[in-house]
Parts: sequence; C-alpha cells; structure tokens
Amino acid sequence: MLLEFTTANYRSFRDRVTLSLVASRDDSLEDENVGTESSYRAIRAASIYGSNGSGKSNLLSAIGRMRRWVLNSSKDSQQGEQIPVSPFRLNTQTESAASLFEAVFLVGAQKYRYGFEATTAGVLSEWLLVQADSIRETTLFVRKDGQIKPGTEFPEGKGLEERTRPNALFLSVAAQFNGKIASKVVAWFESIRIMSGLQEGPPTRFTAEALGNPTNRAIIREMVRQADIGIEDIQERETDPAQLQLAFPPEIPESMRERIIEDMRRPALKTYHRKFDGDRRTEELVEFDLSRDESAGTKKFVQLLGPFLDTLERGSLLVVDEFEARLHPKLSRTLVRLFNSTVNQKNAQLVFASHDPGLLNPRYLRRDQVWFVEKAESGASSLYPLSDFSVRKGSLFEKEYLAGEFGAVPHLGDMQEVLLRAPKE
Repeated sequence: MLLEFTTANYRSFRDRVTLSLVASRDDSLEDENVGTESSYRAIRAASIYGSNGSGKSNLLSAIGRMRRWVLNSSKDSQQGEQIPVSPFRLNTQTESAASLFEAVFLVGAQKYRYGFEATTAGVLSEWLLVQADSIRETTLFVRKDGQIKPGTEFPEGKGLEERTRPNALFLSVAAQFNGKIASKVVAWFESIRIMSGLQEGPPTRFTAEALGNPTNRAIIREMVRQADIGIEDIQERETDPAQLQLAFPPEIPESMRERIIEDMRRPALKTYHRKFDGDRRTEELVEFDLSRDESAGTKKFVQLLGPFLDTLERGSLLVVDEFEARLHPKLSRTLVRLFNSTVNQKNAQLVFASHDPGLLNPRYLRRDQVWFVEKAESGASSLYPLSDFSVRKGSLFEKEYLAGEFGAVPHLGDMQEVLLRAPKE
C-alpha cells in the first residue's frame, strides 16, 4: 500500500508537495473506503481535482517517472544517458537544481521510505529506510556527496558502491545483483500501473490477457453486460501471422519480416451484439471489432477493465490520468466504487485525476480522498486536501467546489466579449 508520495522541482511543482493516502481519523465509509494493513490505515482511492493546466497530470507523471527510473536506471542501455528529470523551468533557482522523488509504502508488515534527488547529470542523494511495526525507522543505506554508505541491516549493498554509476540508482543496482531487500522494494515499484484515460493500445492488451483467464473472462463478460452498452459477449482474437506474411514484398529479409510480424501481432477484441428480427425476437449475435466499430466510451470502459481487475487481484496501485474522459459519470463512479468497497479484499489502491464534480459527494468519497491542485501566478503548482477545509460532515462537496470555495477552479474571462471586440474585416 502507498502511504505517501512526495515530489519537488518536477515540472510545475517547484516546491515540495506530498500526496498522503494515510487515512484521517474520520470514520465515515470506514469499511468500504479504508484499508488496514498491520497498524496502518490507508484510503483505497484518491482523487485529484484542478483546472486544466493546473498540474494534475504532472503529479501523476512524477509517480510514473520515479517508477521508470527505479526499474531502468541500472540497465547497461542507460550508461552515459542523462537522467530524465524535468525541473521547474520558470525560476532561475530551480531550472538547474535537483528534482526530488520519495515514496512511503508498505510491503507486508514493513514500512519503507525510499527516495532520491537527481539532476539530468546524476544522482545527488538517495536513501532507503525501513520501519517494522512501531519501531523507529532504520537506515538501510544513504547516498550523499558521491558517497554510498550501506547500513548493517543492508549487507546486500556491500561491494556494490563502486559498481553504481553516477546516473544509476543504488537501489536498482542492488536489485540487479539479487539483493533480497532491494528486489522486494523494486518489485513494489514494478507492480504500479500507470495509464491515461485517453490512451489506446496497451490497455487493450491488458484486457485481452485478462480474458485468457477463465475466471476473469466470466467477470469481464458479465461486467460488460451490466454496463448497459449493448454488448452481450467479448472475446480476444489474434492477428493471423500467415495473413501478415502476404503483405510483405519478397525482397524483405526473413529476419526483418519476423520482427515486423511480432510487432504487428496485437490482440484484437471482438464484441458481440444481439440481432433482432422485425418482431424484436433475437436471431443471432453479430461480431463487431472493438477498435473499429465501438464508441470511444465503450472502448475506454473495456480497456480499463483489464487493469482494474488485475490491480484488485494483486492488491497493487493503479494511477489513471483523465480517468473519466469518454465515460458516462455513472460508469466512472461505478468503477471507483470497485476500489471503495468490500470487494477490494487486498487493499488495492486507485489514484486518479478527474474533472467529474459528481464524485465530490460524501456517498462516494471521504474528505481525505479528495485533493486539489492549483497553479499560482508564478506558474508553480500547489497540492492540498479537502480535509484542510472546514466542511460540514455529510455536506455535498460538489456545490462548494464549483463555487470556488476550495480553489482549484478556472477563473474564466468573457470569451464572448473577446469576439465582440475583435476587429471586423
């Protein structure tokens, strides 16, 4: 379970901000919206609201950027490359300074705190601490001023200091050499799934893979039926490589054909709709191609099902930008409730950016599950929770949010006036 994520000097976040998933003392929706592991309580879903361009996507991007660098920094292919950080560019003091990333999370009964500071040139500092039960944190290793110091509780790091490049994370190197603790931490980052609600392609593959499991196949088919989108069945089909071969000119080498075929072989999802006669009697099921024949909202819903089911099954973290894009509000709220319910037996978590004010309702979300991102005149984004405000318990958050009482809404000018004042030709 993710407890906290912190970033600073990354894209529009100039100053340090922390997204906390630690549950407050509020006891509302306790059984559905809060998960407990060991002695820790954490919310199962966190929503991020804000104007267009406020920085919501940048916050979720920071989680993805940290994940990718943890997984890839020790690979030989990264040798000599710049670290892909993106500092705040609208201030002379930050444009060349280090970016900060830190995550606090649970693996079993142990709480880990891992983070690093880096510029494009190299890692300036890095740390890993662990806390078991109520015992205070123990430093497993620390890296600062070019020196890496593994602690006595991290023997797997001994001798790897000199093997760690300036642009590589020590944690990643230790995991590459099969360090027990490092591998456990890296595996937690690997379990995170990042996706955009406007994305197509890879999410379809996840749903296709889920259909390969008989249990998940039955669940997906029934959920598609329950969504009232007219689909009676859904199946996965793979492109026939023999058909792909026919498209190649004879002069293309066989090895190149194989690589292209492998790249082109993508699972295609077929949906099935009922066909009726003139008396509204069912005659047969008609096959449709998901990518070609279905609406954008239907494709989005089907693409989300695979990642959602996989995350719930593994008890991991799913991060979704533009979550409700293309979805009917009732459908997006139903998906969120999969996490905020007793169905979520493994305490899986969902962090998502949204513009849907209908979710700002105490029936769906607690106050500690709602976060706002607002951008100042300086171009710097800030992050703060709804629980910072004195909101009467049980009141509708939607009304106050749209009225601007929590900030994080656009201050629109008069666009009609702009057109009226435009010079006429």
